[in-house]
Amino acid sequence: MSTPCWTGFADIVRKLIILFLLCVGLAACGDTAKAPVVLAAASLEPALEEVSDAWVAQGHDAPTLSFAGSSSLAHQIESGVPADLFLSADEDWADYLERRGRVAPGSRITLLGNRLALVAARDDDRMVEIAPGFPLARMLGGGRLAVADTDAVPAGKYAKAALQSLGVWDKVSGKLAPAENVRAALAMVERGQAPLGIVYATDAAGSGRVRLLGLFPPSSHPPIHYPLVTIAGADSTDAQAFRSFLMSPPARAIFQRYGFEVL
Repeated sequence: MSTPCWTGFADIVRKLIILFLLCVGLAACGDTAKAPVVLAAASLEPALEEVSDAWVAQGHDAPTLSFAGSSSLAHQIESGVPADLFLSADEDWADYLERRGRVAPGSRITLLGNRLALVAARDDDRMVEIAPGFPLARMLGGGRLAVADTDAVPAGKYAKAALQSLGVWDKVSGKLAPAENVRAALAMVERGQAPLGIVYATDAAGSGRVRLLGLFPPSSHPPIHYPLVTIAGADSTDAQAFRSFLMSPPARAIFQRYGFEVL
């Protein structure tokens, strides 16, 4: 006869738990409205996380950071994913969002620069000069070249432009191991899934598991720039303050320590 009473008590407990979770969810939503949501190119992950830590150390709420290929992030923003700031690894995807009215007018600046690098496994002791006609296909042997998607992801687009400029694209285009972003391409070389990869110089410098074989001549590809934009309709109360912090001396020092050029 005690079962109905116990069932009633359990229902009350269950409703209290649901009410508590709803309250927590509402509080989280309130925090999200204040703290900015930042979508950023995958190559920025370690540096931007440290910049975020420096921001929090000043007494601010932690921004929500999401990293992926710039192309993927731009499509997410276009589809209405909530975001306040976008840091692309090239100008094209910022242009893409501007043409669609998704960028707050006057908010766009070019924040950072980078270099393009050829990397190999850490124990690879080969030497190479990256110049017109360099023997990249022969260096690959039967392996593949790890590279971000050459049709959409900035690092891949820069890589394709450089290889075309240097006259070696036709010899290696059938030997690519495409990745969804530059960090995934780096991981292929780190894990031994590809003997060589094309990544950013900052990725090469931050990995203890690859060896830098050389930097591509800046003249072989478009300048590697990271534009920062505010998303139209951004509703975070801290978005503009965090945007300003990204341009401040403490943040600039962090970006430079990771190998980025501060523009």
